[in-house]
Amino acid sequence: MKILNNINKKGNGPKKNLKIKIKIPVFNFKKSNSPSVIKEELLKKNDISTLKDSKVKSTNNVQKKKRSINILPLKKNSDVIRIKVPKLEQTEPELFTEEKELTRTFKEDKESTDPKYETKLLKKLSRSHKSVFKEYEFEKMGSLVDISLSYPYKQIKDYWITPGLSKVVIAQNSNTKMKEYLLFEPELSPFEYELLERLHEDLRDVLILTDDELGIERRRLLISKEMDLIKYYGLNLGKKSLYKLEYYLIRNYLGWGRIDALMLDPLIEDISCDGDNIPIFLFHRHEQNIKTNISFDTESLMSLAITLSQRSGKHISSAIPMIDATLPEGSRLQLTFGKEVTSRGTSFTIRKFRETPFTPVDLMDLHTFNEEMLVYFWLAIENNMSIIFIGGTASGKTTSLNAVSLFIPPLAKVISIEDTRELTLFHDNWIASITRDVLAEGGRTEVDMFKLLKAAMRQRPEYILVGEVRGSEAQTLFQAMNTGHTTFSTMHAGSVDAAIHRLENEPLNVPRNMLQALNLISIQKQIQIGPDRVRRCDEIVEIAGIDPSTGNVMVNTVFEYDPISDNYSYTGRSQILGNIASFHGWNADMLKEEMSTRKKVLLAVKEQNVRDYVNFSKVIQSYYIDKNNVIENLEDLSAIIK
Repeated sequence: MKILNNINKKGNGPKKNLKIKIKIPVFNFKKSNSPSVIKEELLKKNDISTLKDSKVKSTNNVQKKKRSINILPLKKNSDVIRIKVPKLEQTEPELFTEEKELTRTFKEDKESTDPKYETKLLKKLSRSHKSVFKEYEFEKMGSLVDISLSYPYKQIKDYWITPGLSKVVIAQNSNTKMKEYLLFEPELSPFEYELLERLHEDLRDVLILTDDELGIERRRLLISKEMDLIKYYGLNLGKKSLYKLEYYLIRNYLGWGRIDALMLDPLIEDISCDGDNIPIFLFHRHEQNIKTNISFDTESLMSLAITLSQRSGKHISSAIPMIDATLPEGSRLQLTFGKEVTSRGTSFTIRKFRETPFTPVDLMDLHTFNEEMLVYFWLAIENNMSIIFIGGTASGKTTSLNAVSLFIPPLAKVISIEDTRELTLFHDNWIASITRDVLAEGGRTEVDMFKLLKAAMRQRPEYILVGEVRGSEAQTLFQAMNTGHTTFSTMHAGSVDAAIHRLENEPLNVPRNMLQALNLISIQKQIQIGPDRVRRCDEIVEIAGIDPSTGNVMVNTVFEYDPISDNYSYTGRSQILGNIASFHGWNADMLKEEMSTRKKVLLAVKEQNVRDYVNFSKVIQSYYIDKNNVIENLEDLSAIIK
């Protein structure tokens, strides 16, 4: 900034030019904070009063404002003139956001040492609203899916997965006489398809996350980038075209591609892909095994396999062609890559699990257990009885284990050990551990279930939950039982005899005298009732000890299932209930009264439709803390849940 002035002395005429340094505050519109010293030239020496106001050009972020410069008196023998310039006022763009957006963000961004944190956060949320059009509403816009069935298909029933965007039709194939699962999604015109391909390519360049975009909902950010690109192309698309593009971009970038609708369908239990160009098969809750109209070519299937493995935190390649993993939402994944180990090409099986686990009330509704059986489990778990759930594949072993684990007292220390994470508890004092494989020789150390179980023993747990015993960890598990730790686990076996036979032989090798530490065995089965496959508890058996004369394991059946009436019956004999009554000093009537009270609690939870596992756990934990308060509020449990 240069200020030129003529300074004259009376009667002396013009003199030679003098250089005077002026210190002025910096107007820094970038990130530099370095000070500035500006040299000024004066034409004449005396006429300081003729200095005119300086003008600074305003930028987009600075308001235009006239300013006067205050010049301090010049000291004797000083060649420096100090001036004061008022600070320029900066204007910020208008910021706006929504209450739900703030609520969602503050769950993630809790605090910051940055003094300008609040402003930056509002900027971030405001930026996420730019270029975003109104979201699709099925009730107002109608369906974007056109369904037309031709020979040989005849529609039986249909239902929406995402209303207006993805629909399932269960149809009869007249040629094969079998039902098929037909998925319909929005159909794209040739222009829309080409535009979608272009957006896919260009989004790879613009989807670069910046600091300002951290924390913005991924779906909203993706749509915002999409709209910016469409505006850049100079296109003016109709709303339906925009909604179709939005659906496919979200499906492919944030979802699971062509199987995304299958992952969202709550009626699907298993998704099975057997190889290249082979239709995907499903296990449907209502239709059982059924074929779909979805298949993949070799390249697409390998790309999907890599996506599944990477999102599961695992690596798959020709060198490591097979993995077991857990998807982010909890589903179990078994994946093989290429034709290294499966001759028909890449294959995968996804066993879906609900985001919220089944509670005992859900199992009552499904008739897997009745209320008397659940009360029996409740008392047994409270009094530190060890349980193993046995059964075949997909018989409901892990589901039952997770459900009854919600009866664990609130302050007890719990450690769970699994290959793939499946158990979900509402319990603060809980360590959830999973195994880890070795990626390559010389890499990170392998951590198997045996090592995790040994480590758990050193942590003084009251309850140890093991996903499934299948190897040498079984000996450690039974050692834990014999040293006073309560353990729950699952195992593949069809009956009590088969379970004991497996435990005593390779590779489990549990000595028979250690089996006495196990208290309960629950046998789970998947059976056919009419057109439906259902899960039932076949029987609940107590391990009563070992016969000293024969050395055989003595068992006592407490509950058994009648397949004719589809009901359960209590045999009237229970060594465990007798031991619990003796421990608490109850007589037979007091035991019956306690069981009756707990039955009323479970029925009240069922009648008031308390299905969420968190709320169910709150009721059970409240019963442990203040039993009388729960009994007083049985007619309205909402006061306890709060």
